[in-house]
Amino acid sequence: MPSKYYFRYQREVTVAICIGLSFIIDLTMVTQGGMYIFQIFDYYSASGMSLLWQAFWECIVVAWVYGADRFMDDIACMVGYQPLPLMKWCWSFVTPLLCLGIFLFHLINYQPLMYNKVYTYPWWGEALGWCLALASMLCIPTTILYKLCRGRGTFTERWNYLTTPVWAPHHLRYREVTMDSASHAAARPTAEEKIVIYESVM
Repeated sequence: MPSKYYFRYQREVTVAICIGLSFIIDLTMVTQGGMYIFQIFDYYSASGMSLLWQAFWECIVVAWVYGADRFMDDIACMVGYQPLPLMKWCWSFVTPLLCLGIFLFHLINYQPLMYNKVYTYPWWGEALGWCLALASMLCIPTTILYKLCRGRGTFTERWNYLTTPVWAPHHLRYREVTMDSASHAAARPTAEEKIVIYESVM
């Protein structure tokens, strides 16, 4: 956001607006027909295809855009040891294929939403549910297309620019600290080495 749009208490106002909108939406779920509205939100936006779609793209971005090897190095910097190679294969192949397969299976075998196996939702109820689902599902491909169209240069140059990580100063400081601590830990003698040194001195 440009600096000219910044104002005091911007964060507080944004949080207040989000809380107010959530409160108004939640009020509809405590009415006499609130369970019907709650099931629409739960079926279309909080579980099922939306989560599978986002999990698929999350694995694709982490493993194939950012890089599984680079992500494993980041985890090693945080926890102090290299994760198992199995994690890399899960991020790259197993998890995205499972998410995509279950997503397609759920989409092919889709059935109209029913409440308690008795009440069938009208067409506008399903349309509202699909709007809720698409509101979160279309964000990822829409943002990708928008960034690619707004970029400069050839398609390859735009893709390389968008998929190249940008390290902020605090990221670089953190990596320097972790690398220094790792080098000091590697240079620190172990218990056996201390014993050997002590015996050699004696």
